[in-house]
Amino acid sequence: MSRARARALITGASGGIGLELARVFAENGHDLVLVARSAPKLEALANELAGRHGVRARALTGDLRQPEAPAAIEAALTGETIDVLVNNAGFGLLGPFSTTDLAAERDMIQVNVSALVELTKRFLPGMVERRRGRILNVASTAAFQPGPLMSVYYASKAFVLHFTEALACELAGTGVTVTALCPGPTATGFQAAARMGRVRLLRGPLVMDAATVARIGYDGLMKGKRVVVPGLLNALLVQGVRFTPRRVAAAVVRRLQEQRQPS
Repeated sequence: MSRARARALITGASGGIGLELARVFAENGHDLVLVARSAPKLEALANELAGRHGVRARALTGDLRQPEAPAAIEAALTGETIDVLVNNAGFGLLGPFSTTDLAAERDMIQVNVSALVELTKRFLPGMVERRRGRILNVASTAAFQPGPLMSVYYASKAFVLHFTEALACELAGTGVTVTALCPGPTATGFQAAARMGRVRLLRGPLVMDAATVARIGYDGLMKGKRVVVPGLLNALLVQGVRFTPRRVAAAVVRRLQEQRQPS
């Protein structure tokens, strides 16, 4: 007997866009596997979504900064089918590369790039074999230009975007789609974690709320789009970057990333 509902695995599900994606998937009848470091937050969210929407929601604690985490996640799900993989977990760090913390940047590359690639590697073959499946990789509008003062973060998101687009081309005709969600600045806990409290970028009209971003991302995923940029202004910005000299684009980003002085 086939399982009635599709199952979505969502990383970074305890807050921000990941949490809102979990809510959207549950509203649309998906069973869930929620992955993040915070067990109490995950358990509370799983109970909330199961009670409200009648879906199965499993909390699976995992720290994607640890290289062994993707294998542990796959092992914990032995015998279970994952129909949708949402690689949402990620974080940034603000500051000149010459002074930022190397350990934090190693962790960032592990979470933003290495874990995303490995989880995709582990769950994609089953989707191809079944000839159905969806993958949503959360990138950023940061993926479209260099990012002075957040150089490693911007580079990691460029990797996610290009990796996703390449996979989408490879998988054409297989029944599996791959989508890159590229939000602009979004009101989440990301900014506090990245120490971005006073940057100019977060004071402008590009900032969106996480629930809106999640719904747009979900809709784009279900339509099989390769790249989704939420918000008209963000979409226009991405298009504008294509025609802007690279040095100018980098200088603009640096200006936006600089901390405002307290008034």
